[in-house]
Amino acid sequence: MLFDMDGTLVDSERLWEIGLQELAAHYGGTLSESARLAMVGTNMAVSMEILHTDLGQPWRDPAASAEWLENRVAELFLTELRWRPGALALLEAVRAVPIPTALVTSSRRRLVEVALETLGRDSFDVVVCGDEVPANKPDPTPYLTAARLLDVPVERCVAIEDSPAGVASALAAGAAVLGVPSLLPIDPAEGVHVLESLVGVDLELLGTLLTPLDLPR
Repeated sequence: MLFDMDGTLVDSERLWEIGLQELAAHYGGTLSESARLAMVGTNMAVSMEILHTDLGQPWRDPAASAEWLENRVAELFLTELRWRPGALALLEAVRAVPIPTALVTSSRRRLVEVALETLGRDSFDVVVCGDEVPANKPDPTPYLTAARLLDVPVERCVAIEDSPAGVASALAAGAAVLGVPSLLPIDPAEGVHVLESLVGVDLELLGTLLTPLDLPR
């Protein structure tokens, strides 16, 4: 099992929204909705480029902006991070079997370490962070890396994602994909099963995505 983090397991996109709007205000501007949506599923470097362009301040230092934003979001993660509907129950069911499980996120290690206080450090066999791979989503590298570290063929993995960029990454890697949209819609595609949420998702459903391969039931 390959789980995305932001918007999939935890309702962190609203916390990123707070941090980004506060950073834009710090720079004397307001982040547009279109720019915010363009950031979903991207890494920090791309997000800061979008932010600076949207504010008409392309000369801003992306490293300084990223540090400011991470400091604020880390504060929010400590007190405001909440599970997405159905996510905790599914993760617990997967781990009870147990099925090899990875967290595959575009967030950087520093913030992921804070989020793991909520997610549980024993919930994942492998954690792949955005600043630890040479290419990020929608590139397939994060999911290929996770499958390799789990020592499981990626074709036998189900990836759970909330964003088009994440879905594209998992599909390109060769995984089956369960899409649970948060901020952006996920278009139907071969190899992608889309649900409104993870509520009611169980091992039987996951098994159907990998048919004829077997998952514990």
